[in-house]
Amino acid sequence: MSRQLTADHGLRLYHAEPFVRASSIRDRVEPDPTRSFGLYLDMRWLPTWPAEVIEWPDYGIPADRERAAVQIVSAFARARRGELVEVGCTGGLGRTGTVLACMAVLAGEPPASAVDWVRRAYNPAAVETSAQQQWVRWFADRVSDGS
Repeated sequence: MSRQLTADHGLRLYHAEPFVRASSIRDRVEPDPTRSFGLYLDMRWLPTWPAEVIEWPDYGIPADRERAAVQIVSAFARARRGELVEVGCTGGLGRTGTVLACMAVLAGEPPASAVDWVRRAYNPAAVETSAQQQWVRWFADRVSDGS
């Protein structure tokens, strides 16, 4: 089941802009008229709707971190425009939580607390590895540099 993010940074499901929905592949719904775009972190999603898939190994970080950062920023911009953006990996925790933490940074959460924010607002098990936590900090540095 998709979960609602409820903290104050606007990263919420359906209730306020921007619209971001986190899902596991078990939650995959083919005909979903509410979803505008998907950002998926596992090739097995095989979306037939507008989407991008980031090559990102389970428990790891993106194979091409620069491209992944651009994709995350772009997906978040869609959500800011009011589109429902679905973010998903296999279990909806590690990679999905990492992207949610990156989006929380884009929404104004301080980078040092973005992972904790996602764990409180979404799932305590989100962002599963230290490499994923470090990648959130790298992402925050990258977007703050305007690269």
